[in-house]
Amino acid sequence: MRAAMPQPKGFRYEEREDGVALITLDRPDRLNALTFEVYAELRDLFAELPRRDEVRSVVITGSGRAFCSGGDVHDIIGPLLSRDMPGLLEFTRMTCDLVKNMRALRKPVIAAINGTTAGAGAAIALACDLRVAAAGSKIAFLFVKVGLAGADMGAAYLLPRYVGLAKATELLMLGDPITAEEAKAIGLYNEVVPTEQVLPRALELAARLAKGPTFALGMTKELLDQQLHQSLFAALDNEARAQAICMQTRDFHEAYHAFVAKREPRFEGK
Repeated sequence: MRAAMPQPKGFRYEEREDGVALITLDRPDRLNALTFEVYAELRDLFAELPRRDEVRSVVITGSGRAFCSGGDVHDIIGPLLSRDMPGLLEFTRMTCDLVKNMRALRKPVIAAINGTTAGAGAAIALACDLRVAAAGSKIAFLFVKVGLAGADMGAAYLLPRYVGLAKATELLMLGDPITAEEAKAIGLYNEVVPTEQVLPRALELAARLAKGPTFALGMTKELLDQQLHQSLFAALDNEARAQAICMQTRDFHEAYHAFVAKREPRFEGK
């Protein structure tokens, strides 16, 4: 393993030799619930990852029997009751900045959903590019159950685009949990596997993506987000520009030469 950055509190960070960064939420006794500090450190980590060229894809998972149960009731919810409006907005903007940084990262991010996923944990999973979940696990967007809008941390923007407006409305307004199997059936999850296979499968996908053309993958992610609210003609124009840019990369040239030589391409992300 490569030397990792200084370890934050509440989660573990490790950079693997295959170009994958592994983030493990690590408060298993609290179902990996988030604290103010964990939110801030995750936000800052995703802001730093674009500058770490050795990292070409990311996996985020949880320790124990949960992926993430959301904000910690005692460490976050309680203290928020005494904050004024500017203080509350400071917190909510921090949580949204985490999602912004995840989506702005031009590298694939995969959620290895090993167990219980709720509230902010569900929003973090939603902000990832791919989701591999444990069979029988459950996910719930339960913001309304604590008196908050279901529209939190990008959920009202992203969820309808994965599952459709009707199903997203149901999930965000009722706040009821659904199983991993149902989540896959409606398009929220990409894969559902036995619990012990969740992290290995996510790491396998991440390693495959890390070997791919990083620049082109980043361009794909950027356009997927941009074109959610563009017209077809605007999207086509953006795609034409993006492909022209990608055609100037070393990876594009390498793919051609590898094909001619009948060998696997050796992408460098440049």
